[in-house]
This record gives sequence, C-alpha cells and structure tokens, in this order.
Amino acid sequence: MEEHKLQAEQMENRLDILKQHLKKIDEVIENGPYKAHWDSLAFHKVPDWYKNAKFGIFIHWGVFSVPAYGSEWYPRWMYKEGTDEYRHHTSTYGPLEQFGYKDFIPMFKAENFNPAEWINLFKKAGAQFIMPVAEHHDGFQMYDSELSEWCASKKGPCKDILGLLKAETEKNNMTFTASSHRIEHYWFMGGMRQIKSDLPANLHYGDFYWPSYEEPFGDMGQDAVQGFDVEPLYMEDWLARTCEIVDKYRPKIMYFDWWIQVNAMKPYLKKFAAYYYNRALEWGEEVTINFKNDAFMFECAVRDIERGQLADISPSFWQNDTSVAKNSWCYTIGNDYKEPHEVICDLVDVVSKNGSLLLNIGPRADGTIPDKDKEILTAVGRWLETNGEGIYGSHYWKKYGEGPTLTKEGHYTDILRDSFTSEDFRFTYKNGYIYAFAMKWPEDGIVRIHLLGRKSKTFNGVIKNVQILGAKEDCRYMLCDEYLTVMAEGIHTKAPVGIKITID
Repeated sequence: MEEHKLQAEQMENRLDILKQHLKKIDEVIENGPYKAHWDSLAFHKVPDWYKNAKFGIFIHWGVFSVPAYGSEWYPRWMYKEGTDEYRHHTSTYGPLEQFGYKDFIPMFKAENFNPAEWINLFKKAGAQFIMPVAEHHDGFQMYDSELSEWCASKKGPCKDILGLLKAETEKNNMTFTASSHRIEHYWFMGGMRQIKSDLPANLHYGDFYWPSYEEPFGDMGQDAVQGFDVEPLYMEDWLARTCEIVDKYRPKIMYFDWWIQVNAMKPYLKKFAAYYYNRALEWGEEVTINFKNDAFMFECAVRDIERGQLADISPSFWQNDTSVAKNSWCYTIGNDYKEPHEVICDLVDVVSKNGSLLLNIGPRADGTIPDKDKEILTAVGRWLETNGEGIYGSHYWKKYGEGPTLTKEGHYTDILRDSFTSEDFRFTYKNGYIYAFAMKWPEDGIVRIHLLGRKSKTFNGVIKNVQILGAKEDCRYMLCDEYLTVMAEGIHTKAPVGIKITID
C-alpha cells in the first residue's frame, strides 16, 4: 500500500513539473513573433552557417551500446519472440522477466568517455558541427533532465553527456546540435506486452518503459501516418522534453526521426517549431529543424533523407544522414563498414546537389570510439585538408555533374549506387571558380569534362587556369570543342580528385 502511495505522489510531482514546462512553452509562443501555424513558420530562414558547413558528425550512443548486437533497435527486437535479438538475449542474459532492457543501464558506465578526445577527432575529420542523439527510441535521455529519472546524469554513466560534449564542441569553435528520436518510444518496446517480460504490473507516466503500446499501425505504410489516436499526455511529454533540450543546451539544429509526420503529432510539431524559433531570436542565433518525409511544410525547416540522396540539385538546402556502418547506427560487434572513399564520394555528391552530409559514428559502451570509425573519419579529414576549399562555403553550380553513374533518389539508397567511373564528375562553385571533382581518377591520368568544352551549352565563360588541388606540380590542360582536357601524372587514389578551374 505504501509503495502505491509513493508511486502516486511521484507521478503527481512529475505531472506538476510537466504542467510548468507546458505553461512556459505557451508563454514563449504567445510573446514571440513565431506562432504555431505553418503560415508563420514559413518565414524561417535556413542558417548561413549551416549552408556553409556542409559536414557534421552524428553520434548514436546509449544503453543499446551495451549489448552491441544487431543495431540500435535491439530494445525493440529483443521483445519480439522469434527474432535474432530475442534468441541472443535470452541465451546470453536469461529470461526477459529476469533480465530486461532496463538492466543494461547499470552496465552503461561510459568509464572511458573523454569528450576532448572525441571532439579533437571530429575536428581532424573536418566536421563543422556535432550532433549527439539526445534521446533514442529506447527512452533513455543522454542529458540532465528535470522531467525524468531515466537519464544519463542520474543513472548509468551519471554524467551529463550532452552538456560535456557541448562545452568541448564550442571550445573548439564548432557548432553544437542535437537530435531527438523520442516519438517512436510510444510503441518501440510494445512487444513486451505480448510475452513474459519485465513489464511492470502497473505501468504509468514516468516509468522507463511507459507507455510501450503495441503498434497502432500495420505494415509501416500509410497506416503508420494517420487514422489513429495518440495519447495526449505522451505528446505533451514529448513537447516538454524536446523544449527542455532547447533551453538547457541551445542546439543550433534539432533533428527528428521519421514518425513525427503522424497526423496526431502535427499540433505539437508546430508548437515546438514556434517555441524553438522564438527562443533562437532571444539568443540572437540562427537555428533550424531537420525533418523527414512530409512532417513539416515546405521551407519551414530542412529536409533530411536517411541513408539516401537526391538524383539532382535541390533548390532548397537539404541533408543526407548516413553512417560509417552499413548495418547499424550504433556500435555492434562485427559492424559492416563502408570504405573511406565511398563516404567521401557521398559527401561530394551531396554537396554538388545543395546538401549537407551528416555522418554517423557509434562509440562503444565504455565511451571509446572503434578504430574503424576513427580510420574513416581520419581519411575524410585528410581529404578535406586538400579539397575542402571546393566543399566548405561552396554553392551548387548550373549542373551537379556529368557521367554515366546516377544516384538513386530517396531514403535507404546510399548503398545502391553503382561505383563511379572515370567519366563521372561532380561540380561546386565559388565566385571566380568552378570545382570539378573527378570521382574516379583514370589510370592514364587524362580526364575529359564535357560540360566545360568550347562548344558547351552549359558554360560559355573564359577559363583562365586549371589546377589540381594538392598537386605538387602544375597540371596540363587543353580546351577542345567537345571537352576540357586535364592531364596529370602520379595520382593514385580511390577518392575523388578536386580540380580547381579559374574562370572569368
């Protein structure tokens, strides 16, 4: 009886704190120029720093890094009987009613976490902004929260992970951003209701697993977007948690995962955007929101394509978020990694189409970054040291590129593209310069760029000089009717080669 009374008092206290947060949110919106409707939010301006940065680091790190099996969706699939994760979990840790997901939290110690080392690595990689996941679908907050006890400052590492990363990021003149994947927690671990598990007998607001409903949709199609209700208390909690991140850490981007496009979410999305944009005006900072699918109206925020790209230039700035590993966003034992030159090719392709690349890495549970992640980041950094002038602060040109290799458009297409050939080029532009990136340097050292030929219908200006970025010796070039020919010897690399063309 005493236990139930204590639980009731704790829940009442949490609800009072939630009400205080919601009241503040309403006041900020009421007193600010941005209101919670699309007409008002359409006046949002994409930050100049973001359009110039081009490259950031995403960080998926959390309790799911402890089992390090399958992917960051381990807490979902471990409660689905018949899955690999379920079999792995029960054979490794025992029955779910005796060892559930929450029991990994004390094992998530982050004992070797060194934010200075992390940020130093990201800076060497050439990243301009950092985006740690503030809360993933599992519901464990990687920051100090007033709204929940299930956060990294109070359990597990007992450290304010976001706060430590923000301080180190800004010390190094980089931009701090954050992501929230909280919304999918609504159904993420709902499988625990269908089997014997560690689901509490009385699951209520404030519990780690709350609400863990079964999926309100069928096949992840249109049914996953509309046609069902979502508990208002959950949406209010989502709004308060997200605004708490804004107020405590002032991220310059807030990124959201896919399920925010659901119909029931729309009023809360508008409220969050109005609150965030009004707060940024108070700070005197430029901020934006990343969204997927059609969660936000056109021009109210920046579109993000998960593990995917565009087939052509977008007039609106956009972002591709992808990972160094093909199979997972978090660290898992046996991750299937991309090659460094593949990541660099993606960066160049994305920037040529008016986009930004957000590249994810997955630290181990103890806070160390795997060697392969480091290897890829270091390779990208070395390439940017030589070629960064054609990436940072660049603009898309008249054409994104030329050549036979086309990029498939949409989510989850980043590993479907064919390998680039010696006939493939991608272009960027700065006043007075065109940067042509040879996506695969030919063995004979001769490249031919058709769009810059004398009779080209795309470019009719004057070419004053051609040089290869980072080359020790001048290259030779020749302007022909059909193409610009550039010749250089001694180049041996799998990565794109930057060609700087001075024009007048």
